[in-house]
Formats: sequence, structure tokens, C-alpha cells
Amino acid sequence: MGAVPILLVGCGKMGGAMLAGWRERGVAASDVIVVEPAAALADAAARDHGVRAVATPGEVPAGFVPGTVVLAVKPQMMDAAIGAYRHHAEAGALMLSIAVGKTIAYFERHLGAGAAVVRSMPNTPAAVGRGITALTANGNVGTAQREAAEMLLSAVGETVWLEDEGLMDAVTAVSGGGPAYVFLLIETLAAAGVAAGLPAEVAVWLARSTVAGSGELARRSHESATTLRENVTSPGGTTLEALKVLMAEDGLQPLFDRAVAAATRRSRELAG
Repeated sequence: MGAVPILLVGCGKMGGAMLAGWRERGVAASDVIVVEPAAALADAAARDHGVRAVATPGEVPAGFVPGTVVLAVKPQMMDAAIGAYRHHAEAGALMLSIAVGKTIAYFERHLGAGAAVVRSMPNTPAAVGRGITALTANGNVGTAQREAAEMLLSAVGETVWLEDEGLMDAVTAVSGGGPAYVFLLIETLAAAGVAAGLPAEVAVWLARSTVAGSGELARRSHESATTLRENVTSPGGTTLEALKVLMAEDGLQPLFDRAVAAATRRSRELAG
């Protein structure tokens, strides 16, 4: 069964980003129905993308048979929502979740052991088509459905498959939370600039543009991050002095090790 028709359950920031990506990729408006109880979000989906948006699953036309049900509701709302879509799973639809912490076993309990389930972890740069999404599937997902899941999520960025679902907690810590770490870097670099005497607005501009530009350079370059760093670092220069601090035994690496470990641990707790 192909990716379409698509039943999108939840059209918040991530669901809305995916919908925009699908439409830009040529998915027909008639091949998508959105279930979104928030009237403003439902109206925006219909207005901006021409799709049909309904408030409840009971309003989905009986003749609409989705190839994929994309579960884009918040994890804390999943228990209340999931039961209404079991019949689609039983009919063979791919069930594609982007809910943090909800395991494949969770969906098999609620949708049936035979459900074809793909669990994924996108991140917020999906809003500008530059996300990275990790996916993992259960044994009921066939090759065509894996391709369908990848197609739907590649509309908002890059994708990577994991064969071990247990790694999703680390993915959540690294790429799921990663944008927040980068934004914090902008904040702290700007604050350091202010401490060095720069006007606040100049420091923020410099920090933001430097991080954004460096990210784009890393994306386009075939060189490793290590090589790119070394290219900026002149022997005996100013950058080297800063890196001596950042790369010290008590510098950035152990700090990030602790941060990612803490986020991974919390992800496991939430899944438990």
C-alpha cells in the first residue's frame, strides 16, 4: 500500500510542517484529511493547503481509506486519541508516529499486534525543511511502507533508519533536543560578546549569523567538523586560545556528555 491517502492526526507545528512539505512535493489536497480539534489550526490547514480538516475522527468520511495514518499528537494526548484509529491499522494502513517516548510496543498494544508501525523522531528545523528524522519499524512494516514513511518524512528534511529501537532515546537527546542546544550556544556566545564589551544588539547579530553560517558551511562541505574547525584555527592565534578553554578536560565535551546522558535517561523514563 502506498503512502497516500494520508490521514494526519494533529496539525500543530510539526504536523503543519509535514503537511506543507507534502503539498510542496506534489501530494494532492484530495489525498489528505486532517483531524485537528483546535479550530484555528484546522482552519489554517484548510486555508493554506486546500485539504479537508475535521475536528474529530468520527467526521472522517467512511469512504476515505488511508494508506498512512500519521500520528502527530502530543505524547500526553496519545492515550485518548489512539483508539479511534485501530480500525485503520487492522485494515492495513501504515501507522506512522512522531510522538516522543511512545514505543512500538505501546502502539502494538493499542492498535493490535499485527499493526504496521513506524516510530520516528523529527526535530524542529523541519519547520524550514531542514529537519533530521530517525525512523524505526516493527516487523509488520514491508518495504513499500518503509519507503512511504521515508518519503513522507523526507519532505521536511533528511532521514536515517535505526534497526535498534533502543537507540531512539539517544536520538531524542542528540537531534530531538539538539536545536535547543544550538540556540543556547547563540545565547551564550552573544552574552560572552557583551561581557567582552560589544553592544548587546551587535553581539546577538554576530552570534546568530555565525552559528547559522557555520551550520550551512558544515552542511555543504564534504570535510569533517574536525577539519572545518582546524581550518579556522591558526597556530598561535586567538581561536586557539579560546579552544584551549573549550577543549580542556573540564570543557565542552564532558559537559555535552553529561547533558546528552541526562536527556537520554529522561527519554527512557518517559517511555517507561
